[in-house]
Amino acid sequence: MGMSVGGDDGFNSEINVTPMVDVMLVLLIIFMIVTPLLQQGVSVDLPKNMISPTQDEEIAKDTSLVITITKNSTFYIGKQEFPLEALADKVKSKMKDRTPDKKIVYIKADVDVKYETVVKAIDTIRKQEVDKIGLVADKKKQGKS
Repeated sequence: MGMSVGGDDGFNSEINVTPMVDVMLVLLIIFMIVTPLLQQGVSVDLPKNMISPTQDEEIAKDTSLVITITKNSTFYIGKQEFPLEALADKVKSKMKDRTPDKKIVYIKADVDVKYETVVKAIDTIRKQEVDKIGLVADKKKQGKS
């Protein structure tokens, strides 16, 4: 059972777990660093307790256009900040090659954003000939009230 010290040239049948622990710790550190970087866009506190019939899978795709409005009424597309005036040009350029049924813009607005700000964003988007606008909210968990 004990480790033999000395000149025994025989094979050691005991498992050496030290390298495995080292590798696992390195992987843990890598995942702790990389995971926050995988988040797309800007974080906002979405409205809760909204019952949504189905969740649109298009929101998670890289090709979808998601406009984020933070609590201080700042507009983002991805992680890039845009003023409301420049938002129209950006939406128009992103939607120019899409067919009318694929022209969908999603809006993620923080809970503390004024209703007026969201309406201004919707008006700006509608002026770019985009009729499908999705408002993103946290889905209410089934069985909870």
